Amino acid sequence: MKYLHTMVRVSDLEASLDFYCHKLGLTELSRRESEQGRFTLVFLAAPGDETAQIELTYNWDPEVYGEGRNFGHLAYQVNNIYEVCARLLKNGVTINRPPRDGRMAFIRSPDNISIELLQAGAPLPAQEPWLSMPNSGKW
Repeated sequence: MKYLHTMVRVSDLEASLDFYCHKLGLTELSRRESEQGRFTLVFLAAPGDETAQIELTYNWDPEVYGEGRNFGHLAYQVNNIYEVCARLLKNGVTINRPPRDGRMAFIRSPDNISIELLQAGAPLPAQEPWLSMPNSGKW
């Protein structure tokens, strides 16, 4: 068996691509549109790691999706959690669980998909503003 991808349904494809590609830093690998099925599939991955993909499924006919807390979360390893969180914050992304421990943070996509960011290797030394930043919302 081989892991292929995780699929999440999105309600606004452009907002989701802006979040996942421009803010989080993933790369679009492929796109498929089905006129008959009335959907678009977009496959994304972290640069240099195309084997772990996320499939954004956009159904053309509007549909309200529940938060799906039972989905759990997506997780990405990052080289410097403070730099990534600072870039996300600068781009208007709420850091729901700041990396106070230098190791772990949580954010949410425009469709409320929980995303865990984990520091590669050992945790970074605790530092401000993250150390005293409170949690925001759910993660």
